Amino acid sequence: MSAAARPPGDVPPPTDPARRFAALRGCDRILSGARPRTIRERLAALAALSKGGEGGEGAAGAAELYDLDEAVDFYGSGIVRALEGRVAGLLGLADAVYFPTGTMAQQAALQYWADGEGRTVAMHPLAHPEVHEQRAYSVLSGLRTVWPTRAPRLPTPAELRALGEPFTTLMLELPLRDAGFVLPTWPELTALVEAARELGAYVHLDGARLWETGPHFGRTLPEIAGLANSVYVSCYKTLGATSGALVAGDEEFARGVRVWRHRYGGRLFQQWPAVLTALSGLDTELPRLGAYVANAKEVAAALAATPGGRVNPDPPHTHQFQFWLPYPAHALNRANIRLAELQGVGLFGGWDEPGVLPGFSMTEITASEAALDWTPREITEAVALFLELAQV
Repeated sequence: MSAAARPPGDVPPPTDPARRFAALRGCDRILSGARPRTIRERLAALAALSKGGEGGEGAAGAAELYDLDEAVDFYGSGIVRALEGRVAGLLGLADAVYFPTGTMAQQAALQYWADGEGRTVAMHPLAHPEVHEQRAYSVLSGLRTVWPTRAPRLPTPAELRALGEPFTTLMLELPLRDAGFVLPTWPELTALVEAARELGAYVHLDGARLWETGPHFGRTLPEIAGLANSVYVSCYKTLGATSGALVAGDEEFARGVRVWRHRYGGRLFQQWPAVLTALSGLDTELPRLGAYVANAKEVAAALAATPGGRVNPDPPHTHQFQFWLPYPAHALNRANIRLAELQGVGLFGGWDEPGVLPGFSMTEITASEAALDWTPREITEAVALFLELAQV
């Protein structure tokens, strides 16, 4: 029985994960993000990579990624080391270390810089370790943080110098996701790093989404990563791998972080499936990011024309940004599912009411491959229908 044919009392609410998954998976067009896939589809994509042909996690075949006739990895050997070397080369750094999660990767990096020295880290109150990691840096690692600024941007050199207390490491999230995926200008970033150096601090980049920052800075990945003592990058954010993250730096840093990886329980027996999808993402998604970032500006301009709509930042700094509308979140989430079910169009992810703008709800937009097919007029027309459904 289709959703439209169900009795009213038998229709799951729009917040029901199964209903949302089914609605978006059945869409012919997606604006933000990618069409969700089943476990079977992910397995088929992984199997396609093993055949060295098209249709894997990206378009690259496994024969181009890694020799699949070699032995599987064993506690970080083989294909894991191949990914580490590949990422280190892309970032222009001496070595990289693979972790099962980004939370663990950042813990290890911050712990390394604090080992034997001060245990204070300067970071933004909206940084990922503060908001999304249950304050693991404090509970597990015994670190404490200081906040140079509460403004929704990275701090200035003056704010850093005005802290009034020493800190061992400056952690910069590039881009700062919860402020709207915002980035400083290149001169602002270099001045901030220089100020940290003057204060005797190490610099660590939380670069979960560093891959897509090049167009904004007008710099290469090695130039950006070269500013810091260590860099964290994600494998599943942007690159589309199933999981995983890496931290990179000089050889001494890599040796020390491998010890902390073991201590934190991240030295897994085998990780080849996730690593293979990461290698595929480097081949397929990384070259497309420039087009995604450019297209995000067009998508944002079309959305900004919505009555009452606000885009943050405007224009976007990467291929991700916030979109705000003056409607309650429950109405927008309902409209999102109804539009997907009725028209086969998936416009947005989930909507929330952060409280930053009273009366407004916010969703995060990711303009990736699916968004390249949309014209501004098509976006405007689809959003108009979406808002009609939000008022039903």
